[in-house]
Amino acid sequence: MNKFERSKFRKQKIRYRIRKKVSGTPERPRLVVHRSLKNISAQLIDDSSSKTLLTVTSNSKDFISRNSKLTRIDASVEVGKLVAEKAKEINISQVVFDRNGYSFHGRVKSVAEGAREGGLKF
Repeated sequence: MNKFERSKFRKQKIRYRIRKKVSGTPERPRLVVHRSLKNISAQLIDDSSSKTLLTVTSNSKDFISRNSKLTRIDASVEVGKLVAEKAKEINISQVVFDRNGYSFHGRVKSVAEGAREGGLKF
């Protein structure tokens, strides 16, 4: 097992360990954050029925039309606010935050702060 495979395996173990403890319900879905080098996405997932309730990404057309030039941190805050706004439309006020194995700092923390500013409760 080379260095890359070990790193990938370790990250996968962290994700699985977190997923054992965190699950979403219809009343309180799971807010999952995925991070890439340029973009960030957030999803609300109901684990009891295995359905994605909504998705917001920083490279979607509606996001880009609203926020043309933002830094990655500012875009993450706006993604969090947009998730909160769309969640209110489908009558969701509480979520379980799933950081998906990422450390709770930087862009992941910014999504959480934006969602809290938008009115979601963790």
